Amino acid sequence: MDHSALLKEKVQNGFIVEGIDDMNEEYLQALKQTLVIVGDTELLSVPPLLTVYNQAPSLNSKITALAIMQDEIGHAHIAYRLLKDLGENTDELLYNREPHRWKNPYAFDFELSNWIELGVFNAFFDRAGYTLLGDAFEYTSYGPWKRALVKVDKEELFHLRNGEIIMRTAMKDPKLKDEVQKAVDWMFLMALEFFGVEDRLKSRSAQLEYRLKGSTNDELRQKWLSTAVPFCESIGVKVPAHYDEKQQKYVLEVPFPCKFDPENKKWLFDQPDTWDNVINRFKQRGPKNKQFVERIQKGYKEMENWRKEAV
Repeated sequence: MDHSALLKEKVQNGFIVEGIDDMNEEYLQALKQTLVIVGDTELLSVPPLLTVYNQAPSLNSKITALAIMQDEIGHAHIAYRLLKDLGENTDELLYNREPHRWKNPYAFDFELSNWIELGVFNAFFDRAGYTLLGDAFEYTSYGPWKRALVKVDKEELFHLRNGEIIMRTAMKDPKLKDEVQKAVDWMFLMALEFFGVEDRLKSRSAQLEYRLKGSTNDELRQKWLSTAVPFCESIGVKVPAHYDEKQQKYVLEVPFPCKFDPENKKWLFDQPDTWDNVINRFKQRGPKNKQFVERIQKGYKEMENWRKEAV
């Protein structure tokens, strides 16, 4: 049995990897790739939230939003610190990477339009984070990450509950109901895209083989749907999905994937798409990608320029 097969067998039987000495190169690269996506996702969730921070309806709402953003920065710090421990130059990664090379979800490349969208953002996208990282917490074979996720898991639950409170409260106000539905209409499928390509299109997965996660993309998508759809139904929000008793799973009522109009934040249900095209859309990035990444990098670059001038 070669080294890769032996390590895969060990982690599948419960072996916990604690450091580079326990890994092979394939495990290391899969872990780094995973942590970059996690770190970028956590950090780049903050700029869109900031776009409507001043629209908070009360001081309490502002404090809650700030707490959530602080959590997200802390979650990103965990991922990048683990990457640094694995030999990555995180200063280069954070401050010199071109905006289009970041790995955050496409949904985070958009400004939010109003406070209601912040609520749906928390309820849907933090639910996706809770689903993905909850799975990693339960199954991951990388010990340092597993221990760090104890904190992250609880905080992501707080974030999604905040979103649910905003949505539930708004649905009781006739003036705000339409804003909730409008936000859900573009964010629902965005959340489903968080989980990646369909299982049938993946030939293999190092993340599963090395037990960096325990569930497939479609399984995680179903888990998200199993809580998001009942919640939306309970407050009177329409979503393009329902539970099919015959298939014993949630099914979508619209093409997925399909084309998206970024200018109007609208799905084009009459134009089904392929996952190859979706991946290309991700790589091309959304309208605020450059602005949001530059906001993250601004302070560091100003400091570097000051140092050069001071020499």
